Amino acid sequence: MNKMSKLLAHLATARADEVRLAVSPKLDVSRRSKLGQFMTPAPIAERMASMFGPMPQEIRLIDAGAGIGALTAAFIAEALSRPAKPASISVTCFEVDEDMTVHLADTLENCALACASNGVTFRSQIIRDDYILASSEPLLAKSFSFNRAILNPPYGKINSASRWRSALRQSGIETVNLYSAFVALAVKQLEDGGELVAITPRSFCNGPYYEPFRHYLLSNTALLELLVFESRKKAFADDDVLQENVIFLARKDKTHSPTVRLKTDASETRHVPMDQVVRPSDPHAFIRLAVSNGDADLASRIQELPCTLANLGIKVSTGRVVDFRAKHHLRKESGEDTAPLIYPGHMKDAGVVWPIEGFRKHNAIAVDDYTRPQLVPAGRYVLTKRFSAKEERRRIVASVYNTSQAAGIENHLNYFHDNGSGLSMELAVGLTAYLNSTVVDNYFRLFSGHTQVNATDLRNLHYPSRPQLERLGQLAPSSQEAIDILIAELLSQRIRQEIA
Repeated sequence: MNKMSKLLAHLATARADEVRLAVSPKLDVSRRSKLGQFMTPAPIAERMASMFGPMPQEIRLIDAGAGIGALTAAFIAEALSRPAKPASISVTCFEVDEDMTVHLADTLENCALACASNGVTFRSQIIRDDYILASSEPLLAKSFSFNRAILNPPYGKINSASRWRSALRQSGIETVNLYSAFVALAVKQLEDGGELVAITPRSFCNGPYYEPFRHYLLSNTALLELLVFESRKKAFADDDVLQENVIFLARKDKTHSPTVRLKTDASETRHVPMDQVVRPSDPHAFIRLAVSNGDADLASRIQELPCTLANLGIKVSTGRVVDFRAKHHLRKESGEDTAPLIYPGHMKDAGVVWPIEGFRKHNAIAVDDYTRPQLVPAGRYVLTKRFSAKEERRRIVASVYNTSQAAGIENHLNYFHDNGSGLSMELAVGLTAYLNSTVVDNYFRLFSGHTQVNATDLRNLHYPSRPQLERLGQLAPSSQEAIDILIAELLSQRIRQEIA
């Protein structure tokens, strides 16, 4: 590639980034949130494009949710920089926002100039339509066949009664968010051997809501590489996005690759056996991102612990009181014919402070025929927050709650119980200490990229044995440092044998 050709190849990317920096701050916040518009910075776009393997001679690329075309521009620059240039590149860009398509057309013109200067045939089309709905149209869908896909899909929940959900089901896809829907459709439209690179939230890697999507992705593609961003702000710093993101490369192939390349934005690539990323015995197909040797060692030690909750003979459930449904029964203060109502805000220092004077939520719930089935009996329970606040250092936040009367547990909490009844003091304290430990927090982060902790996550976690947890409860560690020391010792084979 001569100097002028090289300049033109990168000009489209540079100009797209200039437009992004100028346009992004001016976007309407509510419309941006509705459309999930977070435009890709040039360094991220270039990194994504570089992840593709060898390019075919005739490239047919899809960029769904193309925005101003930053990903397409980066892909063209990458393809033209390879020693073996393609003969032709055909690009299909989906973009529903009319304002964006003006800038997208300019980007594609720059891409055409770059290809022409390198002797590569270039064709492009902008489809100003909803990608999900268009992909469900039989006549249109027949024309969608690609061998490369590059995506920064929109983020947004899909309502169960929406046209999107209906259209996706027609395509055999079940998922809950726009980003996973875009990825699944792009996979469906790839020919065998085609490659996809996407930047998405990490949330699809675990949890029950994305389980159908994980099974779809893993049954239709081979995961080849995953790049995890260590900082919540790193990928989209200019847009103040706090979502944890991952970039992944997948090949349309029903045969899994034996190894996966894992890395962070600040570490060397680590080649990990596929069965350590997705355990064959895991029915939920959680994707575990142990990006360092230390992560892998931690995962191994936690997974070697002897028990699940079923082995311990205890259960975890989500709080039964949904406050907006029970609003006529809620009380600011306790009184006759009321029961305590526990919110996440009542949790403090591994315990519960109740009631709280001037509490912005409610301290009590009226006891009547409607609310009585929603209460738990008197006893001792372990509570965990389902959603950890941004300022909290830990994902799993646990507390012991001891109530002398029936009580309500609000729906933003999970609670551990013995078949509906309370736990022994030693077991409750030991279980709380284990859940609040640094090693459990670090382990949980290996396969969770968001602040939500589902009951399913807690059921799939491995635990020490019941005697070990009770012993931990007897020691009653009073500080986080003491908890971490005891848990570290518990994870060593010597201590496990001593107190098993």
